[in-house]
Amino acid sequence: MSRHTLSVLVENKPGVLARIAGLFSRRGFNIDSLAVGPTEHDDVSRMTIVVNVEELPLEQVTKQLNKLVEVLKIVELDPASSVQRELILVKVAADRASRSHVLETVQLFRAKVVDVAPDAVTIEATGNADKLDALLRVLEPYGVRELVQSGMVAVSRGPRSMTDRSARSSTVTPIAR
Repeated sequence: MSRHTLSVLVENKPGVLARIAGLFSRRGFNIDSLAVGPTEHDDVSRMTIVVNVEELPLEQVTKQLNKLVEVLKIVELDPASSVQRELILVKVAADRASRSHVLETVQLFRAKVVDVAPDAVTIEATGNADKLDALLRVLEPYGVRELVQSGMVAVSRGPRSMTDRSARSSTVTPIAR
């Protein structure tokens, strides 16, 4: 199986997320990451979906997604030609003895402290999955008290936009390899 990142433009209507997630579920695919949010157009939302599947089943699901009226455009994003980021908030034990070491780690990873308590700090970090995993491995010995991680968000590199009004269509953009 291989990892695929799909950027799906959909109409901003209730129930669209459930229909798309249900389509993956009915096919027996586990969604590794799912992020949905508005675009620069009020009537359009972008879904970034990460799945681990073989190419042929992915192509079948993509064709079924395209049949949904609310789906405007689907593009598979190649990691080399796109910007992909995740966000984590991690609460780490940090007493007087360890606080300076934790703060050095935060700086090293270009993260930032967003909350300080007498015995803990909450850190915000963004980046690719490898960077965030490395940060967590370094923080683990101090004691991770709480962790929340967003789904991946991604956009293709360069000047072109998926949401250009002239580019919107009800057909799938072929998945380039």
